[in-house]
Order: sequence, then structure tokens, then C-alpha cells
Amino acid sequence: MKRGVLLAAAAVLLGTGALRWNLVESPEAVHGQAAEAPPPQRSHPAPEERPEVPPPPFTDGIFPCTSCHADLPVDRTRRELADMHTDIVLRHDEQHRWCLDCHDPINRDVLHLASGEPVPFEESYRLCGQCHGEKLRDWRAGVHGRRAGEWNGHKTYLLCAHCHNPHQPRFAKLEPKPAPVRPSRGERR
Repeated sequence: MKRGVLLAAAAVLLGTGALRWNLVESPEAVHGQAAEAPPPQRSHPAPEERPEVPPPPFTDGIFPCTSCHADLPVDRTRRELADMHTDIVLRHDEQHRWCLDCHDPINRDVLHLASGEPVPFEESYRLCGQCHGEKLRDWRAGVHGRRAGEWNGHKTYLLCAHCHNPHQPRFAKLEPKPAPVRPSRGERR
């Protein structure tokens, strides 16, 4: 029973990062002569670090947004866009979301979190991560999305909007292709 409780506590601590990955004590640690272990190397940014990203994929001629929106009144009405941005069709929880849920109503050159904190477009992953926390975690770890750089060093991450249209984020369904034909044993390549 005691061992089960200790294992559960270790699992909780591992989840919070409070316990080092090396749970097996070295002979020096057993005899009270352990040296301080070097910190583990990370190949992804910690949640508080800002990863390096290329500029967001803005449509030509629409940024900065304040060049048009500075003198326009804020309209929070959910509607089809008919005057401008007619190419934008919101299919991202459209029953509950509207432009100003993500775009700042006062300074259109930034986004904003649910708390109201302004977020530059280069940190849009923070906005997306409010609803898509698992994807943000996987993106930071390099499991979701794409990044370039050194294997165990400096990396550049792509933003969510480099692969997903933020207004219609789902990819179109792909038709599966037939399996490849296996070569016979007698063929040489």
C-alpha cells in the first residue's frame, strides 16, 4: 500500500515537473555523496518562453488593420461580412464565436485572450491554446505542427495559422489512396 502511494505521488510530481526524470538513485546518492545533477536539456520551449516564429501569413494589403479600422465604430453584431473581408467565412465554432472574440476591438493590430490581455499576432498560439490546450502542448513539444532548426538546439516554430486558416481551421477531408503494390520476391531494384 505504501509503495502505491509513493508511486502515485511520484507520478503527480513528474506531471508538474517538480521531480527530475531520473528516479533511480545513483550509488553516490545512496551513500550521501551525490553531486548536483545537471539540468536536463530541452528541445522545446518552456510554456513561459516565446518560441521563434516567422511572420504570420497575412493577406497582402490588410495589415496593419488599424489603417482601415481606426475610424470605424466597433460592431459586435454576428453577421455575414458584406462590405469588406467577404472572403472570410467563419467556420470555427461559428454558433458561439465572432471576430471580436479573438481580434481586439480597440486595437485591431493585436489579438486578445479571454482575459482581455492583448496578444501580438506572432504569439497567436497563446490565443489558440486557450481552447486547444492539448494541441498547444503537442506543438510546444514538436509533436503537432512543423518546426525547423537544429536537432537539439535552436528551432523556429510555425504558427497555427501557417497550416490552419484561423477562420476555417479544419483541413479538407482526404480521400484514402489504395495501398502500394508489393514487389514480388523475384524482382530486383
